[in-house]
Amino acid sequence: MADAASRLANLAEELLGGPLPVRLRAWDGSEAGPAGAPVLILRDRRALRRMIWKPGELGVVRAWVAGELDVEGDLYEVLDRLSGLLWERDGDSPGLFAAARDPRLRAAARSLLRLAGPVPPPAPPAEEVRGRSGGRHTRRRDRQAISHHYDVGNEFYELVLGPSMVYSCAYWTPGGTLEEAQRDKLDLVARKLDLKEGDRLLDVGCGWGSMALHAAREYGARVVGVTLSREQATYARKRIAEEGLTDRIEIRVQDYRDVTDGPYDAISSIGMAEHVGAVRYREYADVLYGLLAPGGRLLNHQISRRPEPDEAAYAIDPFIDAYVFPDGELAPMGRTLTALEDAGFEVRDVEALREHYALTLRRWVANLEADWDRAVRLVSPGRARVWRLYMAASAVSFERNRIGVNQFLAVKTPVPGTSGLPLRTRAWTEGTD
Repeated sequence: MADAASRLANLAEELLGGPLPVRLRAWDGSEAGPAGAPVLILRDRRALRRMIWKPGELGVVRAWVAGELDVEGDLYEVLDRLSGLLWERDGDSPGLFAAARDPRLRAAARSLLRLAGPVPPPAPPAEEVRGRSGGRHTRRRDRQAISHHYDVGNEFYELVLGPSMVYSCAYWTPGGTLEEAQRDKLDLVARKLDLKEGDRLLDVGCGWGSMALHAAREYGARVVGVTLSREQATYARKRIAEEGLTDRIEIRVQDYRDVTDGPYDAISSIGMAEHVGAVRYREYADVLYGLLAPGGRLLNHQISRRPEPDEAAYAIDPFIDAYVFPDGELAPMGRTLTALEDAGFEVRDVEALREHYALTLRRWVANLEADWDRAVRLVSPGRARVWRLYMAASAVSFERNRIGVNQFLAVKTPVPGTSGLPLRTRAWTEGTD
């Protein structure tokens, strides 16, 4: 097995029909590929087996999570260079391990299999989701999905997110800190909702309580926050008590579909709609519409994906589904707007924040890498690697315009009546950079 890297590089270039974008270092210590390029390290032949047996993204991720695949150099550069093989394939570029199944390339494929070894890959890493029960986006299965992602320990989230404890796209100004950018995002939401003293706000998917605290402290709102994560709810209630705001904020472990105590003057849904799912999205819009008072506003902050022809309305990413957000689905922004309008909302403003999320993710990755040993102790080596890859890959996806994030401001406009918005609909940004 001497010089495995050269053999692998030659086979890869034959299968791909072009040069490798990264340098390879194989399990025998050999290296091949473009000099000066970042290095993709295959620490064990098991990584190759995983990628052949499960072509595409999931096989690569399993090898990464297991520690059999690693990177030397800039992780973002590696992901950017490999994006054409993993994410942005077309008919002429099927990807290395999918190409290995092309009958026209049978000889190269057999050589690749011999290089990987004759035995099947090991079982998927323990961090991969298993044992999902019930139909997708039933109440029971949604609770399981939320628990998988959020109930991994509040200390870990503190390490990654920083003091703001906001797990969604920040709103940046040049030279600002993560905490300042997250505060500005919360305030942007509050101003778009036109929160005032005594207004009732429903914060759907309230997380660790940051939006609820900001709305109550800065605007005098009375807030109900709902989440399916018990760990989040416990953490949020502690923060609220420490700030003396228990008379203004209630945190519930509750499905948004079970909220029945409307009407509310405003609803914020920040990074929650991605969990709703294709089969439930119209129901989601209908429920929120029904919970608002006439003239009430909804701020829906949601990740979207680029539309693609001949594709299902909602897309599930194999890596995200198996390791990060089980059952999470992304839709093009046009479908979100249509669902809101079909429910009766008047959509008055849409703001795209794609570049802001890339900046946010890079700060989260920096937080994780700066305290890596503690992160591993708090969760596991595999889960820490999941988070590093997921956040870095997501940053690259936002930067390459594969995905975006948008704030929809929608109004339950009375009929007949007016929306109540100012004539200049971006009044909430006046006086800011």
